[in-house]
Amino acid sequence: MSQIRIEEVNSLLGCKYPIIQAPMAGAQDSKMAIAVSKAGGLGSLPCAMLNIDEIINEIEAVKAETDKPFNLNFFCHKPEAYDEARHSAWQETLEPYFSDIGETCKSLPNSKNRAPFSHAIADAIEPFSPKVISFHFGLPEPDLVRRVKRWGTKILSSATTVEEALWLESQGVDAIIAQGIEAGGHRGMFLSEDVTTQVGMFSLVSNIVAKVKIPVIAAGGISNHREVQAILALGATAVQVGTAYLLCDEAKISKLHRTAIGRDSSPHTALTNVFTGRPARSVVNRVMRDLHYMSPLAPAFPHASIEIAQLKAFYEQQGDSGFSSLWCGQNSSGCRENSAFEQTKLLALGENK
Repeated sequence: MSQIRIEEVNSLLGCKYPIIQAPMAGAQDSKMAIAVSKAGGLGSLPCAMLNIDEIINEIEAVKAETDKPFNLNFFCHKPEAYDEARHSAWQETLEPYFSDIGETCKSLPNSKNRAPFSHAIADAIEPFSPKVISFHFGLPEPDLVRRVKRWGTKILSSATTVEEALWLESQGVDAIIAQGIEAGGHRGMFLSEDVTTQVGMFSLVSNIVAKVKIPVIAAGGISNHREVQAILALGATAVQVGTAYLLCDEAKISKLHRTAIGRDSSPHTALTNVFTGRPARSVVNRVMRDLHYMSPLAPAFPHASIEIAQLKAFYEQQGDSGFSSLWCGQNSSGCRENSAFEQTKLLALGENK
């Protein structure tokens, strides 16, 4: 790794290595972020599924263990109202699965959802002077962006097309996360709902690097040191890696999820909206196949999860992952059953570190 690249990464992110651990809501907590930051990468805290007290507790947990920089990640979607008619149709579609297991679907319109970034959240985190904040699904309102920039915080956001990257640059972000279609979890797409616009990471990074003047961070399908080096050679300043951390000691995924990914297998993954209402990449399972992956019946994000989460809980009790969101990227070959600290060193330095 060249001295020029190290200095560029340190200036942008404050970390030693050009490795960002992807924020994975529901799959990790502060323990993973701490391990990655201690190893010289940029650990990330996924905050979208946490309330304000939980966000504060997680930040304090990181700061108690390390003075290294870390990233706070937030969603910034525009919430859509709960649609009773649409949910009635969704519940009718899912009713046979509840009946098969002898359970009844409960309508819970006020259940916990993924909250977008807000001034209330900004009030809570401002005293911590966050070094890096990343956003998914575009950016929050301009006044919130300006507020965060006044703190001296570096702002990152995901782009899945060149058009999204150019828009983000025009809004003043400090770096763009180019999320290739290989990436696990939710697509960060925000200018279009057309999944045919989504392309592979190598093509996306090459095209974005050619069009923007700010740093580009590559995400999607990156699993080992060789791939990191190849992507940096394309002009990326850093990489963001998620799937390769899913079997680490600090990962919070279930045993069923770990089994679906597998240490020595290459699981079949696909984009689907049936779990939350937005396209996301998961290991293929029963509900994805039955509902044809991208279902027009799925309620708007994140409301589709209200019913699916109930099925997940019921079926997982019987050892069945057929209704579980098994987030995973296309390339799981780099997954290791080790610590996130060790995994970060492997990504940054290779086997002979």
